Amino acid sequence: MNNMKKDNYFLLLQRWYLEQCNGDWEHEFGIKIDTLDNPGWSLQIDLTNTTLEEKAFSKLKLDITEDNWVHCWVAEKKFQGGGGPSNLVDLVKIFIEWANS
Repeated sequence: MNNMKKDNYFLLLQRWYLEQCNGDWEHEFGIKIDTLDNPGWSLQIDLTNTTLEEKAFSKLKLDITEDNWVHCWVAEKKFQGGGGPSNLVDLVKIFIEWANS
């Protein structure tokens, strides 16, 4: 991970979300963060009606250990990710860096 503080990725995610809110988008679309039972995290971000809707994303699968893993993909106009119990920031970082690339 680069020198950016981990919480800054959440600030950038908040900013991205706010930029999408236009009086309509936020009523139908949004961001979902949930837990997995293996344990871990899931992240789902709606891309419909955003500048990322048609942007290519190469599926990412990193399996470091049983508790340190990240899988990300885009399907059905949603950025989707899953990760280990300490990988939530990594999921957000991957989304933010892709969104800003």
